[in-house]
Amino acid sequence: MIEIHTLTVDCARPYELAEWWSRALGWPLVDSAPEDDEVLLDRPEGPPHLLFIRVPEGKNVKNRLHLDVRPDEGTRDAEVERLLALGAEPYEDHRAPDGTGWVTLLDPEGNEFCVCRGTAERAAAT
Repeated sequence: MIEIHTLTVDCARPYELAEWWSRALGWPLVDSAPEDDEVLLDRPEGPPHLLFIRVPEGKNVKNRLHLDVRPDEGTRDAEVERLLALGAEPYEDHRAPDGTGWVTLLDPEGNEFCVCRGTAERAAAT
């Protein structure tokens, strides 16, 4: 058996993108400088971590793999607003009238990620 240790994100500006995700997730950067070609975000609870690696080519199509995130506290909608204030861009809204669904946002380099309902929202729906 294997476990996922690190998720790697190809990008143009690893330090800047890692800083953005650090603010979004609350995970610290590990021994990094703005000129580094590889920047690691250390998940405090242990793996998986996020690694941002500089690549020469830009993003051209939809991600084949993306992150689904959800708030530990608060609501999906409040988290969407917080991430938009940090610089995420809206992409697709899949929220349903009954409160289910998710919102797809883009990080500063255009990578899609989904914001799902929080723990309390999911528990209240059952």
